[in-house]
Amino acid sequence: MNRPRFDSRGNGKLRPNKPKFEEIINLMSIKPDHWIRKMAQEHGMIEPFEAAQVRKGVISYGVSSYGYDIRVADEFKIFTNVFSAVVDPKNFDPKSMVDFKGDVCIIPPNSFALARTVEYFRIPRSVLTVCVGKSTYARCGIIVNVTPFEPEWEGFVTLEISNTTPLPAKIYANEGIAQVLFFESDEECETSYADKKGKYQGQQSIVLPKL
Repeated sequence: MNRPRFDSRGNGKLRPNKPKFEEIINLMSIKPDHWIRKMAQEHGMIEPFEAAQVRKGVISYGVSSYGYDIRVADEFKIFTNVFSAVVDPKNFDPKSMVDFKGDVCIIPPNSFALARTVEYFRIPRSVLTVCVGKSTYARCGIIVNVTPFEPEWEGFVTLEISNTTPLPAKIYANEGIAQVLFFESDEECETSYADKKGKYQGQQSIVLPKL
């Protein structure tokens, strides 16, 4: 039971308890495979969409028990320090990236590449996603970083793929690269990504940092 308690300032007034962290977390639930299939097939949440995991001879992609394994497309921007530029998130120099298109991208040691997903996403208003890397790449020292897909965001996802090893690393296009987990709230947000006209809304390709 959520009992009221006395104000910590000692004035004897009662005030309600703040919600516990666990209670806040419980407001959002992770969505299972059948929900992902329904939202993709009936509402276009993921296009193109694989209704089951594709695994034979490839790094797996498609629906899993509580997520969707996304694929990396064959377009990459590989970081280079040939111009000795300073990496500035507010004024990123496009000359720091080298474009590459192909089935296998090789990332230099201790460097990174930007890429995009094969899939186009349309996130519902009550949903937030978290993206985590696949263990096959992680066990090789290759880390994938993607920020959450916010409510009503849509577009191809820009991926950051880091090679943390002292050796060149291969990335296989059109195969699995990361897993997306979907969390749905029991209440809709007041302001979605679409409402605030987010700067990365509707992106069609790899998008560099911008203000």
